[in-house]
Amino acid sequence: MTLLRMKDLRALSDDELRRRVADVENDLLRERGVAAMGGAPPSPGRMRALRTNVARALTVLNERARHRPEGRRP
Repeated sequence: MTLLRMKDLRALSDDELRRRVADVENDLLRERGVAAMGGAPPSPGRMRALRTNVARALTVLNERARHRPEGRRP
C-alpha cells in the first residue's frame, strides 16, 4: 500500500473517494484485528499508511463540502 497523493485524490469524484475511504478503512480494520490477536502484521508501517490515506481522502471530501454553495449536498 502506497500513500495516495493529494493530486490523485482531487482528480477522483466524491463517490469514488467515498468508496476508496471505505476500502481503506476495511483494510485497516483487518490489520488492527491481526495486531489485537497478538500477531505481528507483515508490514508494520502499513497501518500508518492506511490511516494517512483515510485522512487525506476525508480532507479532500471536507474541502469540497466547504466550498459548495449552501443547500447543494450530493
